[in-house]
Amino acid sequence: MKFILATKNLKKLKELQRILQPLGHDVISERDLESPLPEVVEDADTFEGNALKKARSAMKFTGLAAVADDSGLCVDYLDGAPGVYSARYAGEAQNDDENNKKLLNALGDLPKNQRTARFVSAVAVVFADGTEFTVRGSCEGYIGYEPQGENGFGYDPLFIGEKGCFGNLTDAEKDSISHRGKALRQMAEELTKYI
Repeated sequence: MKFILATKNLKKLKELQRILQPLGHDVISERDLESPLPEVVEDADTFEGNALKKARSAMKFTGLAAVADDSGLCVDYLDGAPGVYSARYAGEAQNDDENNKKLLNALGDLPKNQRTARFVSAVAVVFADGTEFTVRGSCEGYIGYEPQGENGFGYDPLFIGEKGCFGNLTDAEKDSISHRGKALRQMAEELTKYI
C-alpha cells in the first residue's frame, strides 16, 4: 500500500521511512509531490490529536492513505513538560540546541532518580475512506547532565534509555527500543486489519 508521510521534519522523515519501508509499504513524502503539504497548526493537547490533524490534512491534500507522528519528551519532575510542546520548548524557532539547554537549566543538578522521563510517539493513520486509527509507543529513561554523541536529533543527546544515550546509539539500536519504533511496529500490526 502507498502512504504519504505527513511530516516536514527531514530527520523524522528519514527515521519513519527507515522503519516503514522494510515492512513492505511504499512510502512517499512531501518531496515526491508537485507542491508541499499544507502547514498544520499543532494545537491539540495530546500527541494523538496532533498526529491525527497532520494525517487528515495530508490525506485530504493527496488522496493517499497518510501516516503522521507526533512525539515528544515527557519529564516527570516537570509534570510531563515539555510534552506536546517539545519541538518549541525554547520558542517557536524549534532549535534542538536551545530546547536542550532549557531542559538542562530546568533540571539543574537534580539527582538521577528525579530526572526520569519518557519519549512518547503517537502515530496516526488516516485512509482515503475516512477510516483512521492511532497507536502509541513510549520509551522510559532519564535525562543526562550534558549532551552526548552525534546521532539522532531533538532531545536524543540528553535522553538515556536501556541501551545508553540515544545520541550514541546506531540507527538500528535506536529503532529497536525507541518510542517511534515501537509505535510504528504497532501500526504495522494494526494495518493488517485494514489491508
